[in-house]
Amino acid sequence: MAGTASTDQAAGLWHNPLRDERDKRVPFIAGPCCMVIFGVTGDLSRKKLMPAIYDLANQGLLPPGFALVGFARRNYADEDFASVVLEAVKKHARTPFRQEVWDHLAEGVRFVQGSFDDDAAFATLADTLHNLDETRGTGGNYAFYLSIPPNMFPVVLDQLSEHDLATAEPESDGYTPWRRVVIEKPFGHDLTSAKELNALVNRVFPEEQVFRIDHYLGKETVQNILALRFANELFEPIWNANYVDSVQITMAEDIGLGGRAGYYDGIGAARDVIQNHLLQLLALTAMEEPTSFEPMQLTTEKIKALSATKLVAPLDETTARGQYTEGWQGSEHVVGLHQEEGFDPQSRTETYAAITLHVENRRWAGVPFYLRTGKRLGRRVTEIAVVFKRAPHLPFDQTMTEELGQNALVIRVQPDEGITLRFGSKVPGSGMEVRDVNMDFSYGEAFTESSPEAYERLILDVLLGVPSLFPVNAEVELSWRILDPVLAHWAAGGKPEPYEAGTWGPSSADEMLARSGREWRRP
Repeated sequence: MAGTASTDQAAGLWHNPLRDERDKRVPFIAGPCCMVIFGVTGDLSRKKLMPAIYDLANQGLLPPGFALVGFARRNYADEDFASVVLEAVKKHARTPFRQEVWDHLAEGVRFVQGSFDDDAAFATLADTLHNLDETRGTGGNYAFYLSIPPNMFPVVLDQLSEHDLATAEPESDGYTPWRRVVIEKPFGHDLTSAKELNALVNRVFPEEQVFRIDHYLGKETVQNILALRFANELFEPIWNANYVDSVQITMAEDIGLGGRAGYYDGIGAARDVIQNHLLQLLALTAMEEPTSFEPMQLTTEKIKALSATKLVAPLDETTARGQYTEGWQGSEHVVGLHQEEGFDPQSRTETYAAITLHVENRRWAGVPFYLRTGKRLGRRVTEIAVVFKRAPHLPFDQTMTEELGQNALVIRVQPDEGITLRFGSKVPGSGMEVRDVNMDFSYGEAFTESSPEAYERLILDVLLGVPSLFPVNAEVELSWRILDPVLAHWAAGGKPEPYEAGTWGPSSADEMLARSGREWRRP
């Protein structure tokens, strides 16, 4: 047996069975590479990106020679920047701190000082990257993370192009190093600007090298939607208009806009959350089964679902918007939006948005999809509730079932990730009374390992070149095509309805569902 293995290996036929491309159980380790973060001194970088990179290293998922380069205006030496990264890691990393892991990672940490329009700084960046190719063996493979405002994209992209950092020439052995760019939302502020942004990015980086981060798609529970639907025979037969009454997708926050007023004013809840997060959750819920789990097949089915998604008219009755006023958030009294520091008291920017959609295909014909998001709501929660139709006939007296609601399958994205199934059951006793009960699955209790942070999965996929969890041009533009008429309708007149902090939104949102005899699920 040993002789056969040696012969095969000598002939170039032997391969490691743990690296069989068909086996998706073992996580793949990124090859030699370097990540450059623009905007490295911001909150996102300190709280999410740097800790995620350390956590990947701590799990052995980064190559031994991985390098991290920060680019910003601060006058840091490499050691100063390494101290900033270390502080962020100790404060925000998910996995335990191990000195030996950090020491190895810190050897590849570099910093380049400069502004985005500084040619000399980008020349220094190019020299730094080429030096890392020699000293760390990064192989000319670079990922550029643009954690910067979208209005700075043109400057940075042009600089990368002019300094030959966006493309690579084939090497003597025929291998061509890869170059990738990572973009944070917002992906434009309407359809026109999204198309302009996409064209701008694609002028420097081809679409297959562009990774648009939507951190919700990196969450384990979101990915579990696909496992729930397509790995089980239990749900797919009833995942259609014959059995489903409606779908409610909710992202509620209990925080206000303290400190973010400058960013948020003029954007609003619909642009901030519905256009990306909630419409992506709708696409995963409504899509047909892909022929395989290859990235292109997943993307194709999501695009088909979004292409079939249409607003329900009239928008005065099928949408709602609001602004929070002062109230009680738990035991704390909080101020209203117009009292938040830096916010225009005359602003019409909504902090609550709800819309009604139809997915116009055979599977979902006539099933309303209700999407809502808001700040200063009752609690922090993101969930997808598939609400089923009532049984066509109940052989019970009304008094036996007066506390019986509709069956529902609820996918909890955050917090307490898991799935709840609500159904009717008989109450113990001599009488015949049926009421709702819940059957609960919790990630935290079912598995011995904790779920990785979304940015861990997404950064690793960028380094591996796996685009499954990243929206492409067509998805971004279709999402804006769906939402733009709502934004135009709201801009044409009226203003957001006030709702008290700590409640579940304006009364117009309740009336939106009440017109069809429905009501919002209380998370």
